[in-house]
Amino acid sequence: MIPARPTHRPLGRLAGLLAAGLAVLGLAPAAAAGAQEVNLYSSRHYDSDRALYDAFTRETGIKVRLIEGDADQLIERIRNEGANSPADVFITVDAARLARAAQAGILQPFRSAVVESRIPAALRDRDGLWFAISQRARVIMYDKEKGPPAGLARYEDLAGPAGAGLCVRASNHPYNISLAASVLAADGAEQTEAWAKGLAANLARPPQGGDRDQFRAIPAGQCTLALANTYYLAAFGASQKPDDQAVFRRIGVIFPNQGAGDRGAHVNISGAGFVRSAPNKESAARFLEFLTGDHAQSMLALGNMEYPAVPDAPLHPALEAMGRFRAEPVDAEKTNANAAQALQIMQRAGWR
Repeated sequence: MIPARPTHRPLGRLAGLLAAGLAVLGLAPAAAAGAQEVNLYSSRHYDSDRALYDAFTRETGIKVRLIEGDADQLIERIRNEGANSPADVFITVDAARLARAAQAGILQPFRSAVVESRIPAALRDRDGLWFAISQRARVIMYDKEKGPPAGLARYEDLAGPAGAGLCVRASNHPYNISLAASVLAADGAEQTEAWAKGLAANLARPPQGGDRDQFRAIPAGQCTLALANTYYLAAFGASQKPDDQAVFRRIGVIFPNQGAGDRGAHVNISGAGFVRSAPNKESAARFLEFLTGDHAQSMLALGNMEYPAVPDAPLHPALEAMGRFRAEPVDAEKTNANAAQALQIMQRAGWR
């Protein structure tokens, strides 16, 4: 489920949880307070994230030294740096990439009472190697002036008559690979192949551009439907530009697979892990726990139009306007295991 409205935890309880989390790592709170820096390797690239890191520094006195890059390149860099890697924390978007980081052996278990009390088990690795810090739903978008097509309630429906006129970005983008991997896990290879062929036949134009380009094409008359992430549409809702606001008001959202017993809407998560060779363990522990706190979760949700990972954190009004939904449970290992086959199926079906 996406987060409910915020409730406020007593500061004393949070302080106790922080101390307990540090104790699990064999770290005393006093020792953590003396730490001076944390080296963060991140594939996220948002101004709101930098503001988040600045807030952590103001609160703790610990500097965040940021290295940005492609997720797979950062994983390989940490692996090649080995025991001498300066990396303390790894952050990336997409569950499959988190699974690849765990598989590469660059992460260590992080057992924290704070994290485990705030992040639902469905959004944490069972071995403690990573946990989600935010979420985005991959949804079907339509023109409110025309209304939603009849019979369009599931991702699977995009392959049938209700999915005609669809716009979507290229199949090789991680968002689409993860979605197809989810369909593969739910429906099996044969049905996923048929789904991908039907979806490709329903495309209004060859895949092109990013998610914003897909729903922009709806009011432009180029598409009837779009497959895109909520984060991008919400950014239009938060924009001060009249044209962006007009697009936001025009676009409706269908959260797929919400029926009783169905799996829920697919979500892409951003997540964080504790690097195995971290030289600044006290700083890294404080930073990881900070990411689950009220301040950090609010900054991620309100500053970047993402769904928070903590259930009671506030939502951006643009996301509230889209409505509530039930999310598909995250299975990073299965998503990663199915990724290569899912991409092959999509491209074989003509979704290039």
